[in-house]
Amino acid sequence: MTNPPMLPYGRHVIDDDDVAAVAAVLKSPALTGGPAVDQFERALAEATGAADAVACSSGTSALHLAVLGLGLKPGDQVVAPSLTFLATANCARYVGADVVFADVDPSTGLMTPDTFRDAIARGAPGRVKAAIPVHLNGQACDMRGLRDVAATHGIALVEDACHALGTTYPGNDTVPVGACRDSVAACFSFHPVKTVAMGEGGAVTTNDPVLAATMRRLRGHGMERNPEHSSVPEFALAPDGSPNPWFYEMNEVGWNYRASDIHCALGSSQLKKLPQFLRRRQELVALYDAALKPLAPLVRPLARTGGTVGWHLYVVLIDFAAAGKGRAALMRALSARGIGTQVHYFPVHLQPYYQRLYGRHTLPGAESYYRRCLSLPLFPAMSDTDVGRVAEALGQVLRQG
Repeated sequence: MTNPPMLPYGRHVIDDDDVAAVAAVLKSPALTGGPAVDQFERALAEATGAADAVACSSGTSALHLAVLGLGLKPGDQVVAPSLTFLATANCARYVGADVVFADVDPSTGLMTPDTFRDAIARGAPGRVKAAIPVHLNGQACDMRGLRDVAATHGIALVEDACHALGTTYPGNDTVPVGACRDSVAACFSFHPVKTVAMGEGGAVTTNDPVLAATMRRLRGHGMERNPEHSSVPEFALAPDGSPNPWFYEMNEVGWNYRASDIHCALGSSQLKKLPQFLRRRQELVALYDAALKPLAPLVRPLARTGGTVGWHLYVVLIDFAAAGKGRAALMRALSARGIGTQVHYFPVHLQPYYQRLYGRHTLPGAESYYRRCLSLPLFPAMSDTDVGRVAEALGQVLRQG
């Protein structure tokens, strides 16, 4: 008897058309800095409803570019939920700003207007300049509520939308995450486990043309090629006043955060299939919800926020103490049955680096969510039978105690 194939918690889906799109770039004159980047940016802007999209090398670089573009600096403070990947908080530290960690709803993992207010109150008066709400697992935060709080305090909102491509607002299915109706920017990741894969890649959407231009400049070392408006015309212009064709200048330090044409060609091809990817993920989530009902109350799905959810992860909350089974032991038992799982995430405020900076404090919502969460396999290539297999195995392992 052969063992069933391993189901990872997430996996990309690459088809022949994706391979053909990448192959076409490999045969073209431009592997980077070419037309595929512009094409991907236009496609993403259209998909999200934003005025502009700036492609870059990862979701982390997208977050960094956004805070750079806002001009955040040492002495400033940034609110970030503790229940997120490291990069959400780390991007503030990249520019020397401090992080004020917000708690989250223990049933969704999302920062709320109330936890946002509490974080602002714990910050230094007048120093909180930005906040980065995270659309976790695919579900969107209450952006309108967060916007109202931010507006009262003069705080810029940058959405960490790395989990939420294709999601719409709770209560309004016509507003996609990334349209930036209630924020200055939204950051996306196209890592292989995300809904759309580029291998590695990211992007920032925005409706602010100045911010978009700043981020484009900073993703390419801060270089500018504009001889006619140069601050060093003696180097920019030839003696007859014509521009020197080789000229570039740098007025501020930037980074090499560019996305290549190879990555962007794959991203554009994948974006064309976004509706079908989203539809299949939603079907699988509905199957999970039904299949796991017999395991309640030990196992519960996340509370639902509303809107059309572009599910990135399928997370369940498990009462491990009542089950008499530790999470690590359960994960090992599932792995032995060919089922991969993961924990998203260990609260960032408990990381040693941040404890050394800010001391140890308690955020009960984030810590409660963390103690109970487990991500089960979710990706479009899964079959209906795979969902049943995961649910059955989870029930068997829990019954063993």
